[in-house]
Amino acid sequence: MVRVGHNEQTDAHTTGSPGRADGVIERHSIDVVPDSERHGRAFNQFTLWLGANLQITAIVTGALAVVFGGDVVWSLVGLVAGNLLGGAVMALHSAQGPRLGLPQMIQSRAQFGVRGAAVPLLLVILMYVGFFASGSVLAGQATARLTHTDDTTGIIVFAVLTAVVAAIGYRVIHVVGRVASAVCAVAFVFLGIRLLDRVDVGALLGDSHFSLPMFLLAMSLSASWQLAFGPYVADYSRYLPRTTSARATFWWTLSGSALGSQWSMTFGVLVAASAGERFLDDQVGYVVSLGGAGLAASLLYFVIALGKLTINVLNTYGGFISMVTGISGFRGQRTLSPRARAAYIAAIMVAGTAMALLGKDSFLVSFKDFLLFLLTFFTPWSAINLVDYYLISRERYDIPALFDPHGRYGAWRANALIVYAIGVLAQLPFLATSFYTGPLVAPLGGADISWIVGLAVPATLYWLLARSDDSTEAPLRGRRSRPRATKPPSPRRTATADPAAKEVPTP
Repeated sequence: MVRVGHNEQTDAHTTGSPGRADGVIERHSIDVVPDSERHGRAFNQFTLWLGANLQITAIVTGALAVVFGGDVVWSLVGLVAGNLLGGAVMALHSAQGPRLGLPQMIQSRAQFGVRGAAVPLLLVILMYVGFFASGSVLAGQATARLTHTDDTTGIIVFAVLTAVVAAIGYRVIHVVGRVASAVCAVAFVFLGIRLLDRVDVGALLGDSHFSLPMFLLAMSLSASWQLAFGPYVADYSRYLPRTTSARATFWWTLSGSALGSQWSMTFGVLVAASAGERFLDDQVGYVVSLGGAGLAASLLYFVIALGKLTINVLNTYGGFISMVTGISGFRGQRTLSPRARAAYIAAIMVAGTAMALLGKDSFLVSFKDFLLFLLTFFTPWSAINLVDYYLISRERYDIPALFDPHGRYGAWRANALIVYAIGVLAQLPFLATSFYTGPLVAPLGGADISWIVGLAVPATLYWLLARSDDSTEAPLRGRRSRPRATKPPSPRRTATADPAAKEVPTP
């Protein structure tokens, strides 16, 4: 008999004090969320991701499509395509949360090994710090004007508030998301009406001139926006009951994220096309000016800060989980004391705040290159993770082995690491940024298709190698559970995410 799965009593014993379902301050980190503490509905993902995307940085991301040369019509079409394609990949990650009850990056250990997962994690943490910084720049401006201080003070105040909410944890994060989705939706409707009163939409839509490079740039900007959520999206669905429909989780996540981001980005396109330099010189100030002065302006500064609070809390919380995941692979740690939790979150806050203060004067160009840079490293990770989970393992993992470097998945899994490296390198000839342009960009008319290559190449390679691994008696990813003579079933086929310990009969 081969023992797979895990037992809730064993979990409580090995992971320390379990989280309390009725508590406000979260106690879980990278450990499995027991069924007794699962709560919520799939619809909660819609409100969280709608609120996370109705915010100023998404407006700026949409504006970049026009700032760098695109027209209104094809920029909007490209942004829609990128939001839907990238959002679908992101939502597939979200659907893993209720099934496994684990943070997103812990699952990477099934592909890369318990310690090998630290390789993509290093880049994930950089992503969180970078997004924290970019969000703090714009939210800091709004906070400064709301409190009548300077931008530096505003950035610091906003960063501290973000860290406090992230330290409290999962429940409060969802509450903030629900509040932000409602408040920001009302504010964006109001701002949209005010914008339409000022611009000649017919003239903007009439100036249509298709350019493949600019279309692909718009598509890449929105796809990278969505794909960057992939490494942490399951962190916010892992508390949903195990019986939650994967299809419902997928569609509510996709609809909230794609609707919110496209709404914001469309606003950004119209603002950039109509305001030009006035918007570029002061993104926050111009958006607020659409709503008027006095009390209306103060309320809009508050809305901008609230919208950024939602996403910056997600980035801080995700960074904390990722740091714990990476370090615990070498230390064998599953849970943290409140003091250690606060220390990890403070480290994210300090690093992100320092980056925000250093880069606040060259925000637009730096942010565009940062998005495209991230896309290079996260598309191969997404491709490997999704192929493994849905096509190879068929949504079943041996959860205890994810914490054991000597178990089924091993410490380092060479095949996945090699495929990941190939996936990154394969994109370089097609990548176009201000600091590097690949040799195949010019023959394509300047179009950047690196993210498409970054999904297709590693997905195909990993599928071929993993199926080959799966057919062998001694899979690369771990030690045998039984003697050689018995020819056990594939570990991938017997591993399960069910929390109850199961005995799987041998053939």
